[in-house]
Amino acid sequence: MKARYRYRIYPTTEQQPKLAQIFGCVRVGGNDSLAYCQQKYKLREKKPTNAELQKLFITQRKQIVNREWLSEVSVVPLQQSLNDLNQAPPNFFKSCQGKRKGKPVKATKFKKRKSKQTDAEDSVRLPQR
Repeated sequence: MKARYRYRIYPTTEQQPKLAQIFGCVRVGGNDSLAYCQQKYKLREKKPTNAELQKLFITQRKQIVNREWLSEVSVVPLQQSLNDLNQAPPNFFKSCQGKRKGKPVKATKFKKRKSKQTDAEDSVRLPQR
């Protein structure tokens, strides 16, 4: 059995910029990979694997001059956001076909910069270290 816990945190003023940076990196990486996946879908090409997405949007993007700030945060939240993005289309299609239990799942959409980071869609998972 898997257990999941949700916590509300109240970060200090020193922690707030670092958390905002993590949310920003997750948002940018997720939006870039979502745009790439949508482009592949429109061209009727094969869906990229999770490993391909991680290589393209984490490993290689950290080496780009205007994206070097991605290497300032832990890689775990970035990987988890791509894992979530990889699982979203199958969940959506199963939901449309009625093969998925629970409430209907909406199609994946881009994350906005002006978000308040209070929704479930604006979440990150952090390593224990």
